[in-house]
Amino acid sequence: MLHHPATGEIQLEGVMHALSDPVRLQMVRALAGRAEPCACGTIDVPVSKSTRTHHWRVLRENGLIRQTEHGTAKLTELRSDDLEARFPGLLQIVLDAGRAPAGSASTLTP
Repeated sequence: MLHHPATGEIQLEGVMHALSDPVRLQMVRALAGRAEPCACGTIDVPVSKSTRTHHWRVLRENGLIRQTEHGTAKLTELRSDDLEARFPGLLQIVLDAGRAPAGSASTLTP
């Protein structure tokens, strides 16, 4: 059985650690663009399968994603509602940060 922390157990330090890796951030951004859970292998990242599995585990154990076993596949979805309840606005800030070029006016204004 896969471990998923309850919403109240999600820690900011763990979320920030999980989001600090560019590959995991790419995975989160890809999931944010999907309306339905997807199989892990459908998100293309430039790492080996074993490394990708490690990244999924870090995201899951820190409360960013939920994975459910469906036959031989794991369906994965972003825990947007849980993250919003725990840290309002954080996920949207992270997702928006990837859209604006570094140093642009939109990233510098409060």
